[in-house]
Amino acid sequence: MSIESIQTLARDEMAAVDVLIRAELHSDVMLINQISEHIIVAGGKRLRPMLTALAARAAGYRGQDHTALAAIIEFIHTATLLHDDVVDESDLRRGRKTANALWGNAPSVLVGDFLYSRAFQLMVGLDSMAIQKRLADTTNRIAEGEVLQLLHVHNPDTDEAAYLNVIERKTAALFSAATGLAAHLAGADSTACAAMDDYGLHLGMAFQIADDVLDYVGDAEALGKNLGDDLAEGKATLPLIHAMGLAEASVRERLRLIIATGDATAMPEVLAAIASSDSLRYCTDKAHFHADAAKAALHALPESAWKKALLDLADYSVARSH
Repeated sequence: MSIESIQTLARDEMAAVDVLIRAELHSDVMLINQISEHIIVAGGKRLRPMLTALAARAAGYRGQDHTALAAIIEFIHTATLLHDDVVDESDLRRGRKTANALWGNAPSVLVGDFLYSRAFQLMVGLDSMAIQKRLADTTNRIAEGEVLQLLHVHNPDTDEAAYLNVIERKTAALFSAATGLAAHLAGADSTACAAMDDYGLHLGMAFQIADDVLDYVGDAEALGKNLGDDLAEGKATLPLIHAMGLAEASVRERLRLIIATGDATAMPEVLAAIASSDSLRYCTDKAHFHADAAKAALHALPESAWKKALLDLADYSVARSH
């Protein structure tokens, strides 16, 4: 299936999620409504809540509580984006001005807090201690990942292990919760829930590695952000980490200085180093490894259109252009 076909399959599910999101974002505080509306209009693929819906149906769920679970996942994700944009001083996301660029840092942080608290209110409504614990642990793990990433900003000694640790916490943990909890909601056995956990974890790893490749070779307009943002923020992601490991000493020292200073004007030098070390192929192969592992985790799942969508999303995660 193409991403459009997958979205069509999940259309009714996602329509219900969108209705709930709009209802739960409402507040009698006007500024919250303004920033919330800005977030909704910005749209995006809503990949994480769609994963929740697809995984629940693939696991045989026939109820409606997956709608609330999907909204919770999206609220947690959106809260992290609001906070990320403040920390990174970003002014563009999905081709539009960020909330912090329009309203300032303080309102963005506080509305991010509102989204976290709203997510936990919805969790209570699901009346499942297992779901509450997993999502609490996941939110805590994401926060740890954010702090770990901050510690590595402008750090030229960041290695591949450190990078993978950050993206597992920052990105893959929420993917894993989205799919694993969907299986739990469906009443799947422990083996099936673990398989769905693994699927989401590997999908998240593949998605983030592919995203970091696109930061160097993607189309800025399609991505809705400026190319080289990671470099400008002093973040050494996998393409640059791999290139540094293979570069000659003089080039390596130059790359270290670029990371330490966040010199975005040095992008041509960085791209040349990445090209000469074949780092994009290395990263793409690593992303494909995780995409294949994600698909393998679904082996025991019964055949269905929902399972096919999950399998095809793994392929999409590494083949996408934005």
